[in-house]
Amino acid sequence: MTSKNLLIIGYVWPEPNSSAAGTRMMQLISLFQANHYCITFASPAKQGEHKIDLLALGVKEHPIKLNSACFDQFTLQLQPQLVIFDRFMMEEQFGWRIEKHLPKAIRILNTEDLHCLRETRQTLVKSYLKTAPKQMDLDQIPLFNPHALFKQMATTDLAKREIAAIFRCDLTLMISAFEIDLLQQHFRVPKQQLCYLPFLYPKSLCQIEETLSFQSREHFIAIGNFRHAPNWDAILWLKHAIWPLIRQQLPQTELHVYGAYPPPKATQLHNDKQGFKVKGWAPDALQVIRQARVCLAPLRFGAGIKGKLAESMLCGTPNVTTAIGAESMQNQEDNQWGGEISNNTTRFVQSAVQLYSDPDHWKVAQQTGFNIVQSRYTTPHPSQDTLFKQLTAIIQQPDAHRQTLFIGAMLNHHHHKSTQYMAQWIEAKNRD
Repeated sequence: MTSKNLLIIGYVWPEPNSSAAGTRMMQLISLFQANHYCITFASPAKQGEHKIDLLALGVKEHPIKLNSACFDQFTLQLQPQLVIFDRFMMEEQFGWRIEKHLPKAIRILNTEDLHCLRETRQTLVKSYLKTAPKQMDLDQIPLFNPHALFKQMATTDLAKREIAAIFRCDLTLMISAFEIDLLQQHFRVPKQQLCYLPFLYPKSLCQIEETLSFQSREHFIAIGNFRHAPNWDAILWLKHAIWPLIRQQLPQTELHVYGAYPPPKATQLHNDKQGFKVKGWAPDALQVIRQARVCLAPLRFGAGIKGKLAESMLCGTPNVTTAIGAESMQNQEDNQWGGEISNNTTRFVQSAVQLYSDPDHWKVAQQTGFNIVQSRYTTPHPSQDTLFKQLTAIIQQPDAHRQTLFIGAMLNHHHHKSTQYMAQWIEAKNRD
């Protein structure tokens, strides 16, 4: 079969052992490679110390610059049929160049999660914390009311930028059903511009018989990139409110905190006497998750779906999280969870202690987690076929597809013209 060119413009270089976003990007790369695409990954970002070797996987690498005509020459030579912008900031920077020089290329946005939703929820939590009693209770905050969220999101510059990028692209990959409903019902994004594509793990990773038993495991684990604001906030809630109460009831247990790029303020939280151990980056996240008895993810805000929770269930490690953590990840038929969902400090502690101490309860939670991963997040998955059916239809009749998307065409005209002139002015200024 003839190979096709796909250009991915990354906000960062992929680090699958550092973040769920890195894992997601590698899943996308594998998916398109399996569908006979030759992939070039380009990014203006500095390469991080945990960057994966894309060349070894058959993916070409190409560093690019912001506000430089060199990008135009590069893409004209590459002639990609598809361009994926990894997060809306890359569409803002490079979308007008693709539209101008490669108008036939299909433009796809990979959101990871809705940044504007995450930011709005963070604002709501901060506002609550200013007036709330010491007992944190997420049920008191309108974090899941689509109408209330839309009213607050619609006033922010971030939402205006991000939603505009979605309208400008031919197709946007969404990881959360909640976010798809929010975009369609409240922001009026047409259905044909959105595609649901969750985390997708190969079935070979779901080796139930190879997981360690309840008795063979010990300690709690918390894991997540420290540069991601929801993860850092969760660690602070653990450190100052949740973990001391768990430790009172389970004085011999430890909490092992893993995550890439721990800043000094994070490593300073390490305390052997309290059993609060900041371990930093894990070369193999799945290995450390498999060894823990319970995963803790007290997320107070965020968006998308959570890689750490999908992977904890994949590894047979029950978790305790919040409704934010479990959002769009439960089976709708039974609404069960691979652990416990608790939205305030007291219930979170009770759930963690019970799950850690009761082998029967733990085993039921583990099996439920396996069921969720196998039904929602393993390949082959129906969303894969849906994606390529949508892409095929767009590729075959791009003009017909775009003619139904007037708002996107209008935003492309105005935004890209202004962005083009600004970029050209910066480029000329840099030459002086």
